[in-house]
Amino acid sequence: MRAPILGTGLMAALLLSGCKVGPNYKAPAMPAPPAYSDNGHNGPWQAAQPADGADRGAWWTIYNDAKLNELELQCANANQSIAAALHAYEQAHDLVRENRASLFPTVGIGGFANRNRISSTKPLKSPTSPQDYWDFLIPLNISWEPDLWGGIRRQIESSATAAQASAADLANTKLSLQGTLAVTYLQLRGLDLQAQLLRSTLDAYTLSLKLTSDRQSGGLASESDVEQAKTLLEQTRAQLIDLGVQRALYEHAIAVLVGVPATGYTIAEQPLVGDPPSIPTGIPSELLQRRPDIAASERRIASANAQIGVAKAAYYPNVTLGASGGIESDLVSQVFNSASTTWSAGPGVNETIIDGGRRRAQVDYAKAAREQATAVYREQVLTAFRDVEDQLATLRVLEEEAAVQDRAVASAKRSTELSTLRYKRGLAQYLEVLTNQTIELTDERTAAALTARRIVASAQLQVALGGGWNATQLPKN
Repeated sequence: MRAPILGTGLMAALLLSGCKVGPNYKAPAMPAPPAYSDNGHNGPWQAAQPADGADRGAWWTIYNDAKLNELELQCANANQSIAAALHAYEQAHDLVRENRASLFPTVGIGGFANRNRISSTKPLKSPTSPQDYWDFLIPLNISWEPDLWGGIRRQIESSATAAQASAADLANTKLSLQGTLAVTYLQLRGLDLQAQLLRSTLDAYTLSLKLTSDRQSGGLASESDVEQAKTLLEQTRAQLIDLGVQRALYEHAIAVLVGVPATGYTIAEQPLVGDPPSIPTGIPSELLQRRPDIAASERRIASANAQIGVAKAAYYPNVTLGASGGIESDLVSQVFNSASTTWSAGPGVNETIIDGGRRRAQVDYAKAAREQATAVYREQVLTAFRDVEDQLATLRVLEEEAAVQDRAVASAKRSTELSTLRYKRGLAQYLEVLTNQTIELTDERTAAALTARRIVASAQLQVALGGGWNATQLPKN
């Protein structure tokens, strides 16, 4: 029993004396501006105060739309791209478990029964030894390569941070697809707003046609006036029909996002209303923790950094501790006899002397991979800052444009009212009414489109800000 005890003590001593070669990870510095340059366009950006138990990741609930909330839940549970990203993370996590298993000994057991025959030309050990005999063997093998230089631990570190990057990829996929769903849904509601406007306009144009027809009957208007009124009415009806094409495409896109066939999928009409909600942006430095794509890039730097240690560990000798034993006998009746026990144990050392520069190339490759990952990370950060600034600028400019457009709509409505009144009194030609009605409809459709664009931009801003996600949600592995 002394050999196993001594072997266990030796293994423990070797493990405790192990080190980790290669550089320890230090996150790259990335300076952030103190504030967003386009901040404050929608009033002071004060952080909201939701209940402590609220799901801060459900950023779309700020629009208070029950149907949108329902669709977002469907997207999270049924979207196939999200499902694929989830399984990719599971694979990365399983790889961590596989690498951790390398820290522990490998134990194997077997069983063999071989019938053997000794060559008749080979002399027997004794005249009574049979030429044919059985060999019964039950072997037990134990092998362990202690991680003296930290190569295995660096590999675990690399796969663990890669798994965290995969988890961030999953979060980014969900954020991107749920953001696309919100934008598509809001655009569809914007079409519903325009459809509502066109229907009310059709009612007004129908009354205008009746007025013109009545005046023709009284000899106060020409047939040309009536036909112009009909033309405007039918043109507007055609515009309403044309919205159906765009709306169907949005419905089909939403169907794919929520994981259902587009065939027969419909969403009830519901016009978009209101101004975009005020969204707290925080400070730019927080964006580094709030964007899952940034977190994924940063974790990949850590993974690449650990691979440098894996490559450097190859410069050191491999030490293997092994033991084998078991029971061997040529008689079944003596297989479990203590006299049939056999064992051997001992260490092994292997060191590469000449490899033609292979290990040096592997270390250089690992260093270059880390620098590449660092460059990708920094580019991702710059892109994230741009995304936020883009949406802040869009919201600010569209807010100014909407205010101007609202004044244009009010003036167009007043102009139409005055020209209609002049036409009724016989002081204006119908062409004047027709012109003003056309201008009014164009201005109203522009205003409706601006309403949708502003709310869509607010959803895009929330996605650019990370949608309530935070790097603290990454698994610890």
